Amino acid sequence: MLKEKIIAYGHENIKATHKTTLQITKDHELTPRGDCIIGVSANKSISEIDEKIKKKLKNGKKAKIVISLPDYGISEELYGFGDKRLTFKHESDIVVRKSKFICDRTLLINSNKSALNLNREFVELLKNRKTEIHFIIFIDR
Repeated sequence: MLKEKIIAYGHENIKATHKTTLQITKDHELTPRGDCIIGVSANKSISEIDEKIKKKLKNGKKAKIVISLPDYGISEELYGFGDKRLTFKHESDIVVRKSKFICDRTLLINSNKSALNLNREFVELLKNRKTEIHFIIFIDR
């Protein structure tokens, strides 16, 4: 099993109401318009993910994402798929999509969850800048 952990943090403007996407970003600030963003100040962007994971995703592999809040002992899981069109070039963002749309920041498509599908109690905890978020990608070898 290949695994990559990205650490991000909460922000008071997190709404997590987008119907088709979910995103974490290296950006430190977030405007209320960023309704798909669930974490800021990430320690990695999509361009910095392990090359072995990128290769598997370019072959269309299924991946699992676990989004955990270690200080609270809770997590959310989602699944999505890679695609040969993925570029992994964006320097600040990572996006998971329910749709098949692909751009430089897309990690997974055909996901079973978007920001809106996250538990609302979970989302409330994301509104605190001190909340540490572990965004962990799992993919079979």
